Amino acid sequence: MTTTTDGWRSGLLGVIIFSGSLPATRVAVAGFSPLFLTSARAVIAALLGAAMLHLLRQQTPAKRDIGSLVIVALGVVIGFPLLTALALQHITSAHSIVFIGLLPLATAIFGVLRGGERPKMLFWPFSMLGSAVVVGFALIGDDTVSITGDLLMVAAVVLCGLGYAEGATLARRLGGWQVMCWALLLALPVMLVLAATARPASWQAIGGGAWTGLAYVSVFSSLIGFMFWYRGLAVGGTASVGQLQLLQPFLSLALAGLVLGEPVAWTMILTTGLVVLCVALARRYA
Repeated sequence: MTTTTDGWRSGLLGVIIFSGSLPATRVAVAGFSPLFLTSARAVIAALLGAAMLHLLRQQTPAKRDIGSLVIVALGVVIGFPLLTALALQHITSAHSIVFIGLLPLATAIFGVLRGGERPKMLFWPFSMLGSAVVVGFALIGDDTVSITGDLLMVAAVVLCGLGYAEGATLARRLGGWQVMCWALLLALPVMLVLAATARPASWQAIGGGAWTGLAYVSVFSSLIGFMFWYRGLAVGGTASVGQLQLLQPFLSLALAGLVLGEPVAWTMILTTGLVVLCVALARRYA
């Protein structure tokens, strides 16, 4: 019980950190293109991760772990950030919540397929209900339709769910923060090329807010958040702790209200309460 609670605490802290990504990204894209922001954040996080691995004298992963690290890199370092950035050129951020609401379910499914987890039968109805609540909230008043954007988001969710589950399994052997650091290093060559290709034509016009946003998504969203997140998934269970992601859209909207002054509707507060209930019940039967 203590181990499970510890896993949930780590997972919740990771989700709270991730929740700042949306407001930070909204600020950052005012000065950077989505492609540059995606690649630059990975490059910065990879360099920090390399320094941590060197200073703390971490051993190189075994050959059997390389394939799993490639999956993590493709899923959460390259795939999800890049595909969502491309999707947001076709759909609104509000519409993207429809798909983010499906991410916990995707993570749980891959936790079963890749991690060998076996949640109780009652876990699945509450997991699906929580996802349905988030999707329903996002669809209220949304008439945005784009096949291209929707397909990009579906691909992003599938890759991210796979990367989360694979990283959680690997974290039991390598450690949570080590998994993310090695995955970032594997993706570094690709991200360096993308960053160089998409770099801004002029650096002088970029405001302080954009730099602050880039710093947050590079240090916290791409590195520190994953340290807590992968530890939570590894200790508390991928399917169970993964349900905490249902809270992320609402925490992001709340932070957007505090930081960016965006309005917070009463429907969001009500929906958040329902989601918290679904998460609590899913945890009980995980």
